[in-house]
Amino acid sequence: MTSPLTILLEKSASEHSHLCPRQVLGVRMGLAGLAKLEIQAPVTPRKALIIIETPGCFADGIRAATGATVGHRTLRVHDLGKVAATFTDLKTGTSLRLSPKPGIRKVASLYTPEEKRHYFSQLTGYQVMPDEELFNFQWVELVASASQIMSHQNARAVCSKCGEEVINEREVIIEGVVLCHTCAYGGYYRLK
Repeated sequence: MTSPLTILLEKSASEHSHLCPRQVLGVRMGLAGLAKLEIQAPVTPRKALIIIETPGCFADGIRAATGATVGHRTLRVHDLGKVAATFTDLKTGTSLRLSPKPGIRKVASLYTPEEKRHYFSQLTGYQVMPDEELFNFQWVELVASASQIMSHQNARAVCSKCGEEVINEREVIIEGVVLCHTCAYGGYYRLK
């Protein structure tokens, strides 16, 4: 009989084209976060919001375990370069942040003493380590409410400067003028 963890790791690997230690962390963290908040997967816009702090392999693991997606606005990437995630129960407003404990790479090797290659030691060790040994659990409060982060699907405004539509209540109003974030504060690109 195949374990639920194995099924989710296979799902993540098939969607990602391989399985790596960060995907294992993502799947394990997704399962642990939902379990602590007593939320069943798949995550829906009425159940939960998950904010992850890095994209990539880890994000694919979280998605496989939770069913949260960017498209359904249940998964948000706030790229801080950290393998961490905050799970918010939308019914209670409770938020829980999980991050790997310091030194877990070395601890993983204790679970796989026969494996001398670090990558494979982590890949296997992360699958069997207890949640409490693998993750820090921190109760947190979101700076902006989950409803503000998720916004309203049909909210629209037009930037007074560039004329582009701004959705999901992401416009900025400065001295009564509606602007997009790029026109108001600069963006990740600049015009040539």
